[in-house]
Amino acid sequence: RKDPAVKELRDRATQLRRQVSRMRQSLEAASIRGDVFTPNELEQFHRHPVLRPMLANLVFTDGELMGYPVDGGQVLAGRNAEASATPGGVRVAHPADFLEAGDWDGWQRQCFEDKRTQPFKQLFRELYVPTAAEAEDGVKSRRFGGHQVNPKQAMALFGSRGWVVHPEEGPVKTFHDQNLSVRATVEGGWFTPAEVDWMTLQAVLFTERGSWKPVAIADVPARLFSESMRDVDLVVSVAHMGGVDPEASASTVEMRRALVRETAMLLGHDNVRFSNHHSIIEGKLGTYSVHLGSGIVHRQPGGAVCIIPVGSQHRGRLFLPFADDDPKTAEVVSKVVILARDSEIKDPTILEQLV
Repeated sequence: RKDPAVKELRDRATQLRRQVSRMRQSLEAASIRGDVFTPNELEQFHRHPVLRPMLANLVFTDGELMGYPVDGGQVLAGRNAEASATPGGVRVAHPADFLEAGDWDGWQRQCFEDKRTQPFKQLFRELYVPTAAEAEDGVKSRRFGGHQVNPKQAMALFGSRGWVVHPEEGPVKTFHDQNLSVRATVEGGWFTPAEVDWMTLQAVLFTERGSWKPVAIADVPARLFSESMRDVDLVVSVAHMGGVDPEASASTVEMRRALVRETAMLLGHDNVRFSNHHSIIEGKLGTYSVHLGSGIVHRQPGGAVCIIPVGSQHRGRLFLPFADDDPKTAEVVSKVVILARDSEIKDPTILEQLV
């Protein structure tokens, strides 16, 4: 470590890791904002040795065509290997684009088959769409109403996601290009973390930038609505109080259901099905349910099956199609795969619970 050449290499490695992190965050933010890149800009990006492999594993769209950028970003290679030139600008596709195109599961399946590791969650990103109640209300989302959160944690989480916390108004996130702001309100108003022990979320609403004039949810771009709800869901899940299950958010369950489905399909396990928040596995030694949120395993009929995960055991052994470290998702997928092949289990502590 004291050798000057070694120290220089270690410092350079640290700089590269930080650069990769900044690039990942920038690409994710570009997807959320819908930034459009010209063919010339994409060509310049592809010349960068660190940025090029990231772009190669992201799906771009010009509003009609979708595909992975090839030939220096001048061509989009579609899911079925067809290639289309992109004379105009393209942007990093968002889950709202895949939903609109109607072939989201096909892209997810191909990502697994090609073993692509995306720099951030794109194809398996949680997507939030307006509910019937929100459409009926028109201007407010109350899907997180009644959830109690720790104010210190909540404000820190909001701040990490680009929200600005005003003691008098609460957290606000502004989308300058769309002239929109999103706000989270609580019962009784916002206070500093030193003044209260918990807060109860009330509603999420969109307003014109710099004012409290409401904007109808139907007029909010799908990307911005989804990402705003995703941020609040993160706060509710992590800073929860009052018995909220942090692992049971609908978006997390949907993402894990897709990952389990594609993994089981690729491994040829046709004994895996789904029911609400559970994956049901028809094994040779019994039938099991794995909660897609908490990862808790139950035998049907019977009680809980204790399968204790080993910390960081998934690294290098279990494929996840995104660079984010997600040990809970890896745990859920691993348990489903193990129980789908319960007749091959050798661990005596697990076997004695099954036979």
